[in-house]
Amino acid sequence: MSDPEFKPVEEQLAYLKKGAAEIIPEGDLKAKLESSLKTGRPLRAYLGVDPTAPDIHLGHTVVLRKLKHFQDLGHTAIFLIGDFSAMIGDPTGQSETRPPLTREQVDVNAKTYLAQVFKLLDPQKTEVRYNSEWLEKLSSYDVVRLCGHYRLARMLEREDFRSRLANNQPISVHELLYPLLTAYDAVVLKSDVEIGATEQKFNLLVHRDIQREYGVPSEVALTMPILVGLDGQRKMSKSLGNYIGITESPTDIFGKLMSIPDELMWTYYDLVTDRTPEEIAALKKEVASGAAHPMDVKMRLAQEVIAGFHSREAARKAAENFQRVFRDRQAPAEAEVQRISRGPAKKLVTLLAELKLAPSKTEAGRLIEQGGVEIDGVRVADPRKDIDLSHPAEFLLRAGKKKFLRVIVE
Repeated sequence: MSDPEFKPVEEQLAYLKKGAAEIIPEGDLKAKLESSLKTGRPLRAYLGVDPTAPDIHLGHTVVLRKLKHFQDLGHTAIFLIGDFSAMIGDPTGQSETRPPLTREQVDVNAKTYLAQVFKLLDPQKTEVRYNSEWLEKLSSYDVVRLCGHYRLARMLEREDFRSRLANNQPISVHELLYPLLTAYDAVVLKSDVEIGATEQKFNLLVHRDIQREYGVPSEVALTMPILVGLDGQRKMSKSLGNYIGITESPTDIFGKLMSIPDELMWTYYDLVTDRTPEEIAALKKEVASGAAHPMDVKMRLAQEVIAGFHSREAARKAAENFQRVFRDRQAPAEAEVQRISRGPAKKLVTLLAELKLAPSKTEAGRLIEQGGVEIDGVRVADPRKDIDLSHPAEFLLRAGKKKFLRVIVE
């Protein structure tokens, strides 16, 4: 296999810096890229992930996409599954000791993780490793020796430990081992660069120190910001309900992305697309000058994200569907179908509540009074309207802006 052809260092650096919070130290990354260009040896960039939950949302893909950028530039992308470290549990951001996961839970999560990760990374060019390969083999002597390379005072400098100590909350000894054991990953992998979220900065700095202690050149720590969720204020999180799951349908992803505040879309362009800084600056200029409407630029963003996780065709259909429903106020091309049995006439408000198009008959009546209900594109004005269900029929119900249902009476 021939050596990869690398782009000029400044060009690589600009692409890798896109969206990054910190590069520690940036001069080292430039020097490593220069050496790589001279020798033809790709850099070894890695991302370590503990499979603590089975599903990945768009926020998780920020660091993953940065690993992809190294891969795009011809460098070696290492995706490390922390199957051993997940059983300890990363104390970062924890206000109390987290219960460790079982081996079974970790294995199940790891399988689904990989299926989702390869929507972004090229499976043929990704080095997938599990840290149980080496961490399970460490003897008691090895662990004690590893601990001897770091000072307790420095470990307790980390914010979550410090605040827990101040508040008399427990810290288990095994939690102190977490950054040391994951630092040993960096020693074994001989990584040139490690990618992590900003909240992982302490761990990454420990990894650099431990590599040096073991005679391995220190890696560069590249941190990425936490993605703000759909509400435009808090970090994207399932528990906050402001997230986009990457396995969600293209229609749902499109609708959610179109709901973000206009200003936030530039952060999303930075963190969840592969567009270069120059391309993003050009788009901003178009919007600022009035040459492009913010909604059109946001639609491009949604299509790019969907194309990455599904396909270009799925992204195109989702865009067309959004155009029909929200801009042209037509029914979606493939509205959900609900079949109901023939019977006596029924109040429209009752039907809307039964079909879950409104939370209650009262709310259904209010929606009708506000002009938010249509049957086959014709607005209904009377909340007491009866619907004849005595013979086979088919009609399209719209309730509010987004809810469409094709009803088949049979």
